[in-house]
Amino acid sequence: MQSTTRRASLLSDLAVFKAQITKPILSAHQLSANLSGVHRAFLTMKFNHYDLGDHNSSVPALMNAVFDLRQALRAKITRWNNLGLMPQEVQKAARDILRDSRYIGDILGEIWVNHERLDADRKSLRAFTGTNYNTFVASQYDNGQNITFKSGDVILSRGRLQNSAAIARIGDIDSQFSHVSMVYIDPKGGHWAVESLIEEGAHIVPLQTALEHGLARAIVFRHRDENLAQRAAHIIHDRILQSRSKHGQRIWYDFTMQIDQGRNLFCSELVHRAFKEASQGSVLLPTFPTKLHMKNYDFPDRIGVTARETFAPGDLELEPDFDIVAEWQDYRTTADLRLQDIAMDKMFEWMDNENFKFRETFLIKLISMFGRTATYMSTTLQDIVFQVIPKIPPNMSRKAVATIAMLNETGQELLIPLRKHDESTAKSTGFPMHPSEIMNMLDEIYAQSPDEIGYLRRAR
Repeated sequence: MQSTTRRASLLSDLAVFKAQITKPILSAHQLSANLSGVHRAFLTMKFNHYDLGDHNSSVPALMNAVFDLRQALRAKITRWNNLGLMPQEVQKAARDILRDSRYIGDILGEIWVNHERLDADRKSLRAFTGTNYNTFVASQYDNGQNITFKSGDVILSRGRLQNSAAIARIGDIDSQFSHVSMVYIDPKGGHWAVESLIEEGAHIVPLQTALEHGLARAIVFRHRDENLAQRAAHIIHDRILQSRSKHGQRIWYDFTMQIDQGRNLFCSELVHRAFKEASQGSVLLPTFPTKLHMKNYDFPDRIGVTARETFAPGDLELEPDFDIVAEWQDYRTTADLRLQDIAMDKMFEWMDNENFKFRETFLIKLISMFGRTATYMSTTLQDIVFQVIPKIPPNMSRKAVATIAMLNETGQELLIPLRKHDESTAKSTGFPMHPSEIMNMLDEIYAQSPDEIGYLRRAR
């Protein structure tokens, strides 16, 4: 007699996870245990164990349920924080669930678009556009129309490049975001993004330009005190506008990642400064900062990071006084983001546990030296250099230029075989590789070359 095994319902499991997250608790220890249990369940989740039925009806409902789960968690953070229930272990478990559930939503979206992927030379969608369930809007802001931005909104985003993965994963959190910018709406209704980029420093661009800047995912956050947020946007807009004027002093990117330690600003420090000054020092972001505690400081030292505690872009996800307005992703990019994230985790693991360090070759030294010099050369010469490495600001050290170049090349060397296998797996099974499979494949790459991976070398 033939036996059959009933396949599980993903929607039912998500409902169980949500109930576990929102159940009443009496202590931080209990809360940590509840959240950690959900995280472990996500880690062992395999899509081939679930009956997804008719994808046309089941996948959109599942994507909504995953977003709803994240919203349920975030809705609890303010109360947990007010009750003193947010020690380090709870923060970590909450971040883990946000990351895990986002990966699940990504995979569902990838199934929905039949695993289409963008090559590097194809543009992603403008953020918060798309017809494939790309944008999820929080219920209190959902009017059935396109989302409406307000002055003071903060946009958390992720680019498609390898250095975006490094920014997202640096420190003691495994985030999925690498940049923040602030929305300013002028008296005539013009929408602007105020931000600080590595290559430009602090600048102001039309909001639509920022949303078209090669993004793969983004979230709009809104502070509950809208008057405070509007003041913050006005203050930082005017500050940056003056710095870019004919007689202004340029504000460059702050590679130290030290908060309030000088004139220059890194991306999330710009948002910190805006809210600090608008509140006369009473609102100090982040509430839960990222810590940079590692055994091997070779990478942060090389790029100029001196902070041991900072405001990483991903810290916004746990801010108690901000609501999520909408979350967006281009599912044609998310599979590569997942591979980049896990590869970057492994690279940092090899640096910490195996004492791997970046080692410059003659070519890398030449590129980094030429790149620094090209900042002051003609546009034609700059274009030649920037085909090899992105635009270099005058306050970026030669060593930092070399490190970013080596990081990109090493990450790309890992990404090529991962992507090939991931595409093959998706084609044969209907699902991409499980994160554990990606980690196992990276372990195999390491086993084949235990002393040298890309530009990473084991220090003797």
